[in-house]
Amino acid sequence: MKLKIYTVLIISLLIVSCGSKKHTVRTETTKEVVKKEVVVVPVKKKSTVKITKKKTYSDSKLAYIDMYSEIAMEEMRKYKIPASITLSQGILESRSGQSGLTLKSNNHFGIKCHKGWNGGRTYHDDDEKGECFRVYKNPETSFKDHSLFLAERSRYSNLFKLKITDYKGWAKGLRKAGYATDKAYPKKLIAIIEKYQLYKYDDKVLGKRRKRNEKVAKPAEFLTVVKGDTLFSIAKKYGLTVNQLKSINGLDGDGISIGQKIFIKK
Repeated sequence: MKLKIYTVLIISLLIVSCGSKKHTVRTETTKEVVKKEVVVVPVKKKSTVKITKKKTYSDSKLAYIDMYSEIAMEEMRKYKIPASITLSQGILESRSGQSGLTLKSNNHFGIKCHKGWNGGRTYHDDDEKGECFRVYKNPETSFKDHSLFLAERSRYSNLFKLKITDYKGWAKGLRKAGYATDKAYPKKLIAIIEKYQLYKYDDKVLGKRRKRNEKVAKPAEFLTVVKGDTLFSIAKKYGLTVNQLKSINGLDGDGISIGQKIFIKK
């Protein structure tokens, strides 16, 4: 009898022990599944970041021109204001889109509220403290309002009597009509236009090329790359193409470094 009882007890213990082991195995399997699901997430995020590409510029003015040249040309087609003037004023007045007023209110041309303005307002120190300036929803509306500001005010009417290709006359005329109080305002606009060849956007709208006496640097044997130099800027300066410059120097890519010697002639 005792033997039977002992036998039953042993069998019961074995059954409980087997059940315990089986439970442990299931727990470990569950943990492994969860672990695999967690690992998938960062892989997806990493692949998304690689696809993102940003265009960078060493010159904020070039970035501004690239961003707003199409808008300036469209305004020229509608209102007969040289795109070169619109772009140069935008660069100067907004500090290439980085001024506090521009970042705060999308005001690219420093246009004040004036009588009859019913749009948004902000206050900024200019000729006087706390002057009222216009606020725009986006840069496009600022460019359009700039065109209307010049086209609809009689004091700027003489500008539209000038040749649309006469950016120097427009620059001087703006100062004379009272757009700015800075005596050097015309010189600043003209300098920006000529340095960045903004008159080419006027030509593009007009569908023609004008003959210009542009100074081309006399080719030297080689030059040493300084900060801000690119193959494009060097090629343009010496009347070459980028491909010609790369061929002369045996370059495969577009990258150059400060201190590197770039040969201009074979």
